[in-house]
Amino acid sequence: MNPLLSRLQPYPFERLRQLFAGITPNPALRPISLGIGEPKHPTPAFIKQALAAAMEMPGSDLAGYPPTAGTPQLREACAAWLQRRYGLQVDAATQVLPVNGSREALFAFAQTVIDPTRPAVVVCPNPFYQIYEGAALLAGAEPFYAPSDPARNFAVDWDSVPEATWAKTQLLYVCSPGNPTGAVMPLDEWRKLFALQDRHGFIIASDECYSEIYFRDEPPLGGLEAAAKLGRQDFRGLVAFTSLSKRSNVPGMRSGFVAGDAQVLRQFLLYRTYHGSAMSPIVQHASAVAWSDEQHVVDNREQYRRKFAQVAPLLEQVLDVRLPDASFYLWAGVRGSDTAFARDLLAQYNVTVLPGSYLAREAGGFNPGAGRVRMALVADTAECLEAAQRIVQFVQSRP
Repeated sequence: MNPLLSRLQPYPFERLRQLFAGITPNPALRPISLGIGEPKHPTPAFIKQALAAAMEMPGSDLAGYPPTAGTPQLREACAAWLQRRYGLQVDAATQVLPVNGSREALFAFAQTVIDPTRPAVVVCPNPFYQIYEGAALLAGAEPFYAPSDPARNFAVDWDSVPEATWAKTQLLYVCSPGNPTGAVMPLDEWRKLFALQDRHGFIIASDECYSEIYFRDEPPLGGLEAAAKLGRQDFRGLVAFTSLSKRSNVPGMRSGFVAGDAQVLRQFLLYRTYHGSAMSPIVQHASAVAWSDEQHVVDNREQYRRKFAQVAPLLEQVLDVRLPDASFYLWAGVRGSDTAFARDLLAQYNVTVLPGSYLAREAGGFNPGAGRVRMALVADTAECLEAAQRIVQFVQSRP
């Protein structure tokens, strides 16, 4: 067996299962889970109709192997969305590549770009999406965890990364809007990272799968958009990852795309050709339809805005929490142990939240997720409100 597998830590939800072992939730209350970031809003009907219609279209049935590079129609739909959303001009043939959701692509990307024959570091935020760590370890690299700063709305403290670490860095994972914090990186932070990249030659993977769920008037800045604003129109050393899962409420379609540096994407396509990562033609057709429509995204975002506007003020009464820049999470500070909070909340009020320490690693003598919990407000408003009311009662009842 691959010895690097032994370096993987249990996934947060496996740790949560172990934490809850032996607990009997309050049977008087129906279970409500805020633990998993899985969209629960209904999938738009037109996307389901597009999936069904694709079965009857010539060349879109299941009788042939789909191209790993995707159909021209899908790549062009993705490129058109980048133009509408960010004002970018990209070559659909060389700067866009469909992927089976951002998760598999974020993992596979590290396997493509890491050179394990020389010292390799992968820098990522802390707390972070756990795929970054697993991808780094299985590529033969060492993760370095850059902590988020609560004083700056959980912006990542890139200045805490030593220069000697940057010198060995081959890949940097950026997550904006962040999971679990919801923080969005401003242009000045991108300018700093691009300067470091120019000095040390690493590649940047920009995870942007929450980009369409935001609460301010201005949409979150994207990595490619930042590069273009700073005169880096070739997107050198930069690849952005996005997905339909959150934007269009279709996590089961496993559909997204990457875009950016054409030279890097050429190598990524080579890897994916051998890895067998082609997207079903049925999903490709429906994905092109979904990327071409914006009204359902506006409607989805408005649902989240209304929900957060009702839920966040309730929780602010008893927890250290505020409205994030974006994403569908609340990153709440609790008094005492985050694991004890999650365990007792389930036992007494039948509400599941995820301990923040499970989403971070101890680095520099502390775990930046400790004392916090992540709440995924993915269910309908009524259910999230009920969960919030139970949490308020729970916190007020604690000694």
